[in-house]
Amino acid sequence: MSLPISQDSTPPHPLTPYGWDDAWSETFAPYAEQGLLPGRVVRVDRGRCDVVTPDGTVRADTAFVVPRDPMRIVCTGDWVAVDPDGDPQFVRTLLPRRTAFVRSTSSQRSEGQVLATNIDHIVICVSLAVELDLGRLERFLALAMSSTAGAALLGDPGRPAGHGTYEAHPLVLLTKADLVPDTTTLSHLVEDIERIAPGVQVLPVSSATGEGVDVFGAIVGGGTSVLLGTSGAGKSTLANTLLGEDVMDVRAARDVDGKGRHTTTTRNLLVLPGGGVLIDTPGLRGVGLWDAEAGVGQVFSEIEDLARQCRFHDCAHEAEPGCAVLGAVEDGSLPERRLDSYRKLLRENHRIAAKTDARLRAETLREWKRRGAEGRAAMAMKRGRTR
Repeated sequence: MSLPISQDSTPPHPLTPYGWDDAWSETFAPYAEQGLLPGRVVRVDRGRCDVVTPDGTVRADTAFVVPRDPMRIVCTGDWVAVDPDGDPQFVRTLLPRRTAFVRSTSSQRSEGQVLATNIDHIVICVSLAVELDLGRLERFLALAMSSTAGAALLGDPGRPAGHGTYEAHPLVLLTKADLVPDTTTLSHLVEDIERIAPGVQVLPVSSATGEGVDVFGAIVGGGTSVLLGTSGAGKSTLANTLLGEDVMDVRAARDVDGKGRHTTTTRNLLVLPGGGVLIDTPGLRGVGLWDAEAGVGQVFSEIEDLARQCRFHDCAHEAEPGCAVLGAVEDGSLPERRLDSYRKLLRENHRIAAKTDARLRAETLREWKRRGAEGRAAMAMKRGRTR
C-alpha cells in the first residue's frame, strides 16, 4: 500500500528558525530581484556584524549603511540584505524594523541608542539577590511599553514591515527565586511588582532549581525575545539554561552587593532548541528615557486616570485645589513614591525631547547652509564659464 503524499512538500525556509516569515519575504522581494541574500544580524562588533543567511553565517561590513543618524546603525536583531558574491561582504541595506528597544545615550547630543530590534517580548530581569529597585523597574517598563513608538522614529527602517501592527510585550522575570525560599515572601514580592506593572506578567524563575523555566521557555518559544537588566541579574545563566548548554560565559555576582561583572560584552542572538529566538545583552548601568511619554502613561495608568478627575485640565499635581492625584496621595490610595517617580520620568522625557528637537533644528540649519554654499559655488563657477 502506498503512503499518502503530503500536500505541502515545500521545505521550510532556512531562516525560519530565526524568525523569517511571509511578511519578511514580501518585504525582501525587491532585494531578491537584485540578487541579494536575506539575513539576520546575530552579533555586531566594531563596525562589522555576523549575519546568518540561507547560505550560512557570514562576517559582513556595515560601511554601506553607516548613516549620520545613530538610530539607523545596524543592530542585533536587524534583517538585512547582503551581497552573496562580495569579497569582503557588505550589508547593503536594512529592512524596515517592526519594533525596537531604544534608550537615550549619555552623550550631550541626546541621541537614541537601539539595543535590539524586531522583538516580540522584552524580558526585564530583576535579581532577587538584592533589594528591589522599583524606580529602575518603572523606567525599564516605560521604555518597553514605548518599543513600537521607538521603532517608528527610525525613518524608513522604522516603518512596520509587511502587514499589520507589531508591538513588543514586556515580561518581568524575578531571577534567582531560589534565594527567597519562603513562598509567602516571594508571593508578596510578585504582588509588589504587579502593582507597578499593570497588565504585565511577573514570573519568578530560578536557573538553579528550574522553577519557572518551563513557563518562561513556553512564552519565548514563539518570536524573538530580548533579555534586559543590570549586570548580575542572571541573564546569561538563564540563556544557557534555555539553550541546554553553556554558550554564554557567566561569572558569579559579587557577594557584597550582588552586582555582576559585565561578562556579556556584545548583544548576541541565539536560536532556542524549543523554538524562538533570544537576544542576550550586556548589563545596563543606565537606562535613559527616549520618546517614552506613551510608555510612562501606561506604567502609571492609575495616575493618568486620576488626573482626568482633577478640577483643572492642566493640573500639575503640585498644590492645585481639587487635584484628584494629590487627594489620592493624602488618603493613602496612591503611594507618594509612585507620584515622585512619575514626575521624575516625565521631566526627564520632556528634557530629552526638547534637547532632541534643538539638535534636529541645528542639524537642519547646518544642512541648509551647506546646500546654500554649494549652490552659490555652482553659480559662481557657471558665471565664470560664461564670461
